[in-house]
Amino acid sequence: MAYKVNQDECANCEACVSECEAAAISEKDGAQWIDPAKCQDCGKCAEVCPSEAIAAAS
Repeated sequence: MAYKVNQDECANCEACVSECEAAAISEKDGAQWIDPAKCQDCGKCAEVCPSEAIAAAS
């Protein structure tokens, strides 16, 4: 299951972008967005998110 960014919590700091080996994260509407088709479900993005805006999608 892919990870997902809570758009309301995202500070758009881009800390997650450099951690994503799959290049699945990009900016969309002023916040980061994870492409579920590219996400490898490694969780590295969630580990480095300072605002804790990233979690496994349910």
